[in-house]
Amino acid sequence: MISQDLKKQNLPDQPGVYLFKKGTQILYIGKATSLRDRVKSYFANDLIVTRGPLLVDMVSLTDKIDFMITDSVLEALILEASLIKKHQPKYNTKEKDDKSYNYVVITKEDFPRVLIVRGRELEKVDYKILDKFGPFPHGQLLKEALNIIRKIFPFRSECKVGQVRPCFNYQIGLCPGTCAGLISKKDYAKNIRHLRYFLSAQKNKLLIELESEMNKMAKALKFEEAEKVKRTIFALKHIQDVALIKKEDNPLFSCHSRAGGNPGLGESLNTKILDPRIREDDRGGRGKSKQPFRIEAYDIAHLAGEAEIGVMVVSVNGELSKDDYRQFNIKQSSRDDLKALQEVISRRLGHLTWGLPNLIVMDGDQRQLEVAKKVLKEKGFNIDVVSVVKDEHHIPKAIIGRQGTVKIHREEILRINAEAHRFAITLHRKKLRKNFLPKEI
Repeated sequence: MISQDLKKQNLPDQPGVYLFKKGTQILYIGKATSLRDRVKSYFANDLIVTRGPLLVDMVSLTDKIDFMITDSVLEALILEASLIKKHQPKYNTKEKDDKSYNYVVITKEDFPRVLIVRGRELEKVDYKILDKFGPFPHGQLLKEALNIIRKIFPFRSECKVGQVRPCFNYQIGLCPGTCAGLISKKDYAKNIRHLRYFLSAQKNKLLIELESEMNKMAKALKFEEAEKVKRTIFALKHIQDVALIKKEDNPLFSCHSRAGGNPGLGESLNTKILDPRIREDDRGGRGKSKQPFRIEAYDIAHLAGEAEIGVMVVSVNGELSKDDYRQFNIKQSSRDDLKALQEVISRRLGHLTWGLPNLIVMDGDQRQLEVAKKVLKEKGFNIDVVSVVKDEHHIPKAIIGRQGTVKIHREEILRINAEAHRFAITLHRKKLRKNFLPKEI
């Protein structure tokens, strides 16, 4: 096939899977953010340089290109793996050793784990496998895809069943609480069944089952359970997966390059699932904001007033932005966390070149919340503030603040709060070691 023939294909500018064929034989299967742009890249003049002779040979043999449109890049990624497994196309298997591909494995346990495993490791694992999905040619994209899926169908990956305290992933909504006995074996099995449908590229079958469940719950007057299923259905129908786009439509960054390039080249963009609720934008209007959404979280750390520090961590559109993290050595040390917090927020607001957050997350109760609000009011800033309240084991038990904000950003709030605590403890320990090191003689 030549570039002139491509014009007859009428490929859409939509995500999906494309199949290069010679007659009825499938030569190669790939996925795309834009089918039109992706397939067009195979007919560039520099294809042999960017993609190598193997794919040039494949294109020259091709006399037909079929395609399947999907609702999202995530679904294209899953459909690609399913079709590669089914058809074993010649140029997919030639291009990359099957053992270097990634697979999603579901373990055979009472509460199965969901893991990513290299093909070469599958025969070495020390656990029984209930099901596996793949091969997935795009390693980094698979990890990001699983992060998106996990927000819809939380699953166990690393935590141990029966441990006393819920794992961190439970706190941010990615584990259903298998670790602490917060979900029954029956309900978890249903969750895993739904996940298997999705990973098998059977989204329509999954939606039919979920809608049936929702209707049964509604008829039984179980409205809270029905609403939860309704939100799952909405999330499945409105997947937004910017993180999976990256630079994969540029042949120079393709994971199918001759060098076996990593699809993780370049910075990861935002990973978002459209929330069933509507977000208020920064101008007070309704609808999803197109502007970067910046969250800042603060924490104070000290040991009996010694080595007192404050930290600020930042996320932008759901991604931690470590270049924007800041440490504040407390100048007016008084062994008073509230005064230290007041100092940190005041000093931070003096740095307008850093940009301003859309949301501030505190660690503490109503007192910490009021301190932040007071400083913001005094400085003339109208910024939303919430605070994460912890129990005696330092596990989040509530988020106080504007409940509309909490509902929309709950997972991000818990995640960035945990990151602020981790960052504060890490820096505090370093400072303690420095303060108590013996002086050189």
